[in-house]
Amino acid sequence: MVLVLTGVAVITGCILAYVNHVTEGPIALQKEKTLADGIKAVMGGGELNVAKTDTVKQNDSKGKEMTYIIYQTQDAQKNDLGAAVESTTSGFGGDLKILVGFDAQGNILGYTLLEHAETPGLGAKADKWFQKGAKGDIIGKNPAEELVVSKDGGQVDAITASTITSRAFLLAVNNAYKAFKATPVDGETGATKKGGSKE
Repeated sequence: MVLVLTGVAVITGCILAYVNHVTEGPIALQKEKTLADGIKAVMGGGELNVAKTDTVKQNDSKGKEMTYIIYQTQDAQKNDLGAAVESTTSGFGGDLKILVGFDAQGNILGYTLLEHAETPGLGAKADKWFQKGAKGDIIGKNPAEELVVSKDGGQVDAITASTITSRAFLLAVNNAYKAFKATPVDGETGATKKGGSKE
C-alpha cells in the first residue's frame, strides 16, 4: 500500500512539474503583454517605447521600505514622454498595486489597477472612479500638492462607502509621483539601465 501511494505521489508530482514547465513561458509572455498594454494605456496611448527601467526604493510615511518600478518612455523620435510607475500600498482587502502614467512635468496621464483585493462593487470601483470625467477624476492633476480625499480636507471625491480604499489608492499615486521625481532621467546621472536596480 505504501509503495502504491508513493508511486502515485511521484507520478503526480512529475505531471505537475511538467505542466508547470510547459505553462511557465506562455504565462510570462502574457504578463509582459499585459504590462506593455498597461504602460501604453496610462501614457495616453499612441506609439511609445520603454527607453529605460528603474527600480527605486523609498520609505513610506510609516518608515516601511517600498519598491517602485519606473518605466521611462519615449516616442519614435526619442523624445521623453514621461514615465509609468508601479506603486503598491495596503488597501482595505490587501495589497493595492497600480500603474500610473506621468508626463515630463509630473501631470497624471492615466492609471490602471494591476492587482487588488478590494470588495467588488465598493473598493473595486477604483479602476473607474478616478478616471477622466468620473467623480474622483485625477487625470491631469499634479501630485506635487498631495492628492487627498475631500473627507480629509483634500480635493478628490472618495469612492462612496470606500474611503479606506480611496485613501490607499491616492497614497499609491502620491508615492508613485515621489518615486518618479526622484528618478534621474539622464542615463549619466546614476539612473539604472533597463532591468537594473538602484539601491
